[in-house]
Amino acid sequence: MRTVQRTVINMGSQSRKPTRVPLLTARHKALLLSWARQHYHWTVYDWKHVAWSDESRFQLYRTDARVRPPKSPETNIIEDIRDALLNAVENRSPPSRTPMDLWTVLKDEWCELPPRYLQTLVESMPHRFAALLCVRGGPTRY
Repeated sequence: MRTVQRTVINMGSQSRKPTRVPLLTARHKALLLSWARQHYHWTVYDWKHVAWSDESRFQLYRTDARVRPPKSPETNIIEDIRDALLNAVENRSPPSRTPMDLWTVLKDEWCELPPRYLQTLVESMPHRFAALLCVRGGPTRY
């Protein structure tokens, strides 16, 4: 773990340790709850057409008509994918020694992620939204 962290820091990352539960104001909860209510009845087919990302987006035109979930762990599967990659990198032997090694390992581990795992994450969306509605926009087990 320390080697991965050190390598990422040496590459110029300025990350911070995340809190266990996102800090949500009443406004954030209301917005998240509203979004959840709008998308609660979506099917797995609908969720397969979502642009999953935690990156900024750049586009030529105003809209690309893609649905993007809020950047919340409850509604965005990117956190789960990131955790799976981090776990795979940490369990790699020998550990990465250079930024280039780390990049290679990340690419290799990305290619090793089973398609079924990714499909399972997408299929979990209806359950995630049911849980989100039960807690009225607050933190869930996801």
